[in-house]
Amino acid sequence: MATSTPQGSLYSFRRLFSYSKRHRQDFYLGGLFSFLNKTFDVAPEILIGIAIDMVANQEKSFLARFGIESVQHQLIVLSLLTLAIWAFESLFEYLHLLKWRGLAQSMQHELRVDAYSHLQKLDMSYFEDRSTGGLVSIINDDINQLERFLNSGMNSLIQVMTAVLLVGAVFFALAPNIALFAFLPVPVILWGAFYFQKRAAPLYAEVRERAGLIGARLANNISGIATIRSFASEAREEKAVSKDSQDYLTSNRNAIQISSAFNPLIRMAVLAGFLATFVIGGLMALRGELSVGSYGVLVFLTQRLLWPLTSLAETVDLFERAMASADRVLNLLSIPIGIEKPQSRTGFPQKTDIRFDDISFAYSNGLPILHHVQIQVPAGNTIAIVGPTGSGKSTITKLLLRFYQPTGGKILIGDHDITALNTQELRENIGLVSQDVFLFHGTIYENIAYGNPQATREEVLEAARQAYADEFINKLPQGLDTLIGERGQKLSGGQRQRISIARVILKNPKILILDEATSAVDNETEAVIQKSLNKISQNRTTIIIAHRLSTVTHADKIYVLSAGKISEEGSHEELLQKKNLYAQLWNLQLRHEIVHDEVKS
Repeated sequence: MATSTPQGSLYSFRRLFSYSKRHRQDFYLGGLFSFLNKTFDVAPEILIGIAIDMVANQEKSFLARFGIESVQHQLIVLSLLTLAIWAFESLFEYLHLLKWRGLAQSMQHELRVDAYSHLQKLDMSYFEDRSTGGLVSIINDDINQLERFLNSGMNSLIQVMTAVLLVGAVFFALAPNIALFAFLPVPVILWGAFYFQKRAAPLYAEVRERAGLIGARLANNISGIATIRSFASEAREEKAVSKDSQDYLTSNRNAIQISSAFNPLIRMAVLAGFLATFVIGGLMALRGELSVGSYGVLVFLTQRLLWPLTSLAETVDLFERAMASADRVLNLLSIPIGIEKPQSRTGFPQKTDIRFDDISFAYSNGLPILHHVQIQVPAGNTIAIVGPTGSGKSTITKLLLRFYQPTGGKILIGDHDITALNTQELRENIGLVSQDVFLFHGTIYENIAYGNPQATREEVLEAARQAYADEFINKLPQGLDTLIGERGQKLSGGQRQRISIARVILKNPKILILDEATSAVDNETEAVIQKSLNKISQNRTTIIIAHRLSTVTHADKIYVLSAGKISEEGSHEELLQKKNLYAQLWNLQLRHEIVHDEVKS
């Protein structure tokens, strides 16, 4: 569990301030407006003292020293000063609200966009052990927490410090001996603030962690609702969500218990300072050592100085929550980018032959997947990679797409090492049709057009026809404009697959990868999809990853992968004649299909 310290929280604030360097002027202006607003906010108490002095001493009052001897004139001057002070206080309140709230919105927007942009560039290995809900919690909830602090917390901190400085100056100017007693609670309050901050910091870090965990649980369960229902596990999952929610509630309560204890401490310290000013100042005024007007100023200013400190507990609470959130967001932004580092576009190779040259690969857990793999794919040819489940077939395509970096060897397109190519340019020229079809929540049209956002409606329709998707699209009430639900849940597996094929057709890539593209559909749907795949792979460099061998018999060359190594290679007929692993797999699948057909008949 993440923890924090007072230095950690201040360090987090410095990190946040450093990140926001493009908004430094807004920070400084917001601070200036908050300072001036508090300056004019304190001034009316001074005017009240001057007014009391004017009533008590009249022609001998404080204002009379400036040549304004008439009480009526003094009253007019006080009225004009009051009007000006209230006007300026209102003006700077408007300006500081405008500046801080505007800054909060701007930084919220930029942090969210920057965090999402950075997340998109992180290596795929980063996502292996992280949940979608946890990442969404950082990009959404934590950034919202920062926004709440910038909206009001920064202004509160600045105004409290301003009040201490300004009121302190007036106190020491009018009655230094009273000032000492009045300011005695301030160190206690500041000590309390740092003490409770130290106690609360790790608790709020835990709160943010718990919030991420419950977000992950909810996101996972909502996306897996069909599986939960199929196992009749609703009660079990409800109990798990309840436990996560209870853990979040408990961690919040622990933090609240600490922060809530701060407020009574401040109130008692405020009372002590007020009573000191009230009693000592009163005695001095009775003895004639302090004017009645000055006494009035001090009494009112004690309230103005100390009472706002009662909100310090709430501000510190907001600050701790925000800094715990800032750490999570800034930690995400500080994760180094590996494969996705920006590279200049040099143009995609004209020759699209592919060579996997002595490729080895292991995932971050150290488990080896591929061992010295050699594969040649001549331009315009179709090769297939087959083998038992877990042999590393799909890993090869992930390496070609640069989702991962080989631990040994290199991959070349033409004469170019793909590590020297711009990753965006590389992927723009590769089309992937996977068994795990991902469709976005939206219309069929939007999902097909994802392959080429500039395509016309006619081009989208043509892509659907080539993928044999128009057969079912035309039967839908809204046709291409039919909403398909999240992940295309309103469509069958075969329909989703055909839309994904149409999307790749519209992309018109130079290299095509078919990764178990028909493994999850029935024989009838497979025949339709296979017809479409055969058509789009013509005159295109194509790699087919398949478990079902009947789909690769037409390939120019077949590579058999076993335990991460190429065990044999050749055409379908050549491999059958060798009577090794490929022939065994073929005969096994053939017998399975015969038995399946007999059962159906």
